[in-house]
Amino acid sequence: MAHIGKRIADLKKNTDLEKVYSLSEAIDIVKKSATAKFDETIDISIMLGIDGSKQDQAVRNVVNLPNGTGKTYRVAVFAKDQKADEAKKAGADIVGSEELVEMIQKGDMPFDRCIATPDMMALVGKVGKILGPKGLMPNPKLGTVTMDVATAIKNVKGGQIEYRSEKNGIVHAGIGKASFKTEALAENAKAFIDAVVKSKPAGVKGNYIKKMTLSSTMGIGVKFTVD
Repeated sequence: MAHIGKRIADLKKNTDLEKVYSLSEAIDIVKKSATAKFDETIDISIMLGIDGSKQDQAVRNVVNLPNGTGKTYRVAVFAKDQKADEAKKAGADIVGSEELVEMIQKGDMPFDRCIATPDMMALVGKVGKILGPKGLMPNPKLGTVTMDVATAIKNVKGGQIEYRSEKNGIVHAGIGKASFKTEALAENAKAFIDAVVKSKPAGVKGNYIKKMTLSSTMGIGVKFTVD
């Protein structure tokens, strides 16, 4: 731990933490600071001018990152018959109905995202209290309750991420890995920012995007702006 503390202290000493960098400058700084023994995730964090305690100002949606996330998502699909077959062909990791509910009830949940056909939602509701707090509940607004299970699976596997604002008004997400090229991370960051801007609640007045920072898993936060 002392080694990590020294590394962070050195990074802070060599980086102007008050300066607002350009996006590409911020990415380069964060990539150079990602010196852990694993491929660190690059995280974007945006402070929004919303009242996070008001439900009508909550920001939540999905966005397809053009260069993926560098992470492999395991997908579970609630479906039967033909739709179950479609889900399997599309690369779903787990497909089922009642037996999938039983797995979840036992705490066996080897998946990162969950998709369901509309006719399965009454069944999914039985495990809503388990899936909901983990952010895994299928949602039609997010494209995870759909008859087109193949496209939904393709989107998730291809780099679609979900974001939601926290009570402090911040949205954040992993937009790639430190091994990604600067240009690929910049494209992903811009796609994420554009999606968040388009998700602006109607009731929000004044400055919507207050501050944006980039960081790596074990690194420091660097403020940036986009022209």
